[in-house]
Amino acid sequence: MSTTDLQAFIQESPMIDSHEHLRTERDWLTERPDVLRCLFDNYVLADLRTAGASLAQLDKLIDPKAGSVAERFKPIEPYWRFCRHTGYGEAVRLIAQHVYEIDEITVEAIEKAASIQKELLKPGGYFTLLRDMAELDHVQVDDFVRKVEPDTSEPMFVLNDINWHEMSKAIFKPEEVSRDSGIEVKDIESLRDAIEAIFDKYGPMAIALKSQHAYERTLRYEKRTDAEAGQVLTKMLAGQVLEVNEKLCLGDWCLARGIEQAIKHNLPVKIHTGYYAGNSHMIVDRIKPGHLCPLLLEFMEARFVLMHLGYPYEDEIVAMGKHFLNVWVDFCWAWSIDPYSARQCVRKLIHTVPTNRVFIFGGDMFWPTASYAYALQTRAGLTRALQAEIRDGAINETEAIEIAGRFMMENQRDCFDIEGTRKAIASAIS
Repeated sequence: MSTTDLQAFIQESPMIDSHEHLRTERDWLTERPDVLRCLFDNYVLADLRTAGASLAQLDKLIDPKAGSVAERFKPIEPYWRFCRHTGYGEAVRLIAQHVYEIDEITVEAIEKAASIQKELLKPGGYFTLLRDMAELDHVQVDDFVRKVEPDTSEPMFVLNDINWHEMSKAIFKPEEVSRDSGIEVKDIESLRDAIEAIFDKYGPMAIALKSQHAYERTLRYEKRTDAEAGQVLTKMLAGQVLEVNEKLCLGDWCLARGIEQAIKHNLPVKIHTGYYAGNSHMIVDRIKPGHLCPLLLEFMEARFVLMHLGYPYEDEIVAMGKHFLNVWVDFCWAWSIDPYSARQCVRKLIHTVPTNRVFIFGGDMFWPTASYAYALQTRAGLTRALQAEIRDGAINETEAIEIAGRFMMENQRDCFDIEGTRKAIASAIS
């Protein structure tokens, strides 16, 4: 075999996308984002902000109604030059090159690409980007809500998570939980019943349970009693403001109850670890994946998917993936945060963690153009990492292809009940 065989396998094989925040095809066709928005309405906005662009300039950049392409792009062009080689910037250049045939992002090139965007904004264009161009087997979408309803366009391709972040942070509204469950939340026992009812209703059609509570609280988990959580819930029901420690108490209790139901309904538990999106609000100490160890120990029957490599704490994720029987390591978003570290982590994981415990891709994006570019970024990074292993004599090409296949799709099929979810969706819509 030659390295070309490895490249061909990685470039041509389908890949499972384990994490997105994709807007629906209906949103795509209704909002009709223009080329400039599709290029920059993604994580690169954070790098542009760090480089010095103002919030007003960035808001204008991604708003098609805010002016001409020149009026929106020219003010941020100097900052774009500073960001073009970051992981986020690389993804923008991939969108430009592979979707819009743009080699250098200029006003003229963006305007010329409008005809390509017009074709993509026709019915089917959304899925052309994801299924045909990105070669994704399916996408797993977190749309930030507890309710799981089949996608109206491609219900077997778009599989949804039950989002648990409001519950894990104890910022939920009891009346909304009552509405979602059909059970009035009036005390801790009725909240437990409501949580069970939510999973009984939506669990069969869900692909996983997902929580990104690290954005507003520590990942550190403590086991809480019904009595402790019940006192906090009573205060919440009375309309009183909860203290930080009270939110942690009730949040930990709700997270635990959600995991119990995830086990019951055969759903993996996805947890955001590590780096924050956006700017200037990250408290680095509280995002450490190691804070989750007490949770992992309490729920050994669960399947925990630890997301984003815990960046910048990749070594903790590697150690946890090696040690815990209930942990899977997910590279979603990691390739764009820091492509270099992601490549190094692939190599480290090969020699540390069993190769059936790694997922290689999730775009973490809102528009399909960006998801396609992030898939390209992943395939290129995985290829480079495995080629380096071959060059060093650590593995041969046959082994590299086997590892790539596991990382790209086989491991996800083993962890997620994809066919069971699809059967439940088919039954619900028939």
